[in-house]
Amino acid sequence: MAEGLNRLLGDTPGRTIIKLVVISVVVGFVMSMMGFSPWDLVRFIQRGIRDLWNSGFAALGRVGDYLIVGAMIVIPVFIILRILNWRKS
Repeated sequence: MAEGLNRLLGDTPGRTIIKLVVISVVVGFVMSMMGFSPWDLVRFIQRGIRDLWNSGFAALGRVGDYLIVGAMIVIPVFIILRILNWRKS
């Protein structure tokens, strides 16, 4: 079981915790020097979710349109290539 945990974490749990603490301190220091706080990140995420909600998910509707238009080209080309490869084998 310990080997599976080591494989999941990429190293022993102790070394992984030490690495994460050191990286967290460095990132926190850099963010502090740049004037960012954790609450700035929380407010950014809240604002993004609110903007998505207020837009009525219009952006997600455009993704569906792109999917349909792309599929009109990709699916026939895929079928033709599969038929051509099927005849060769």
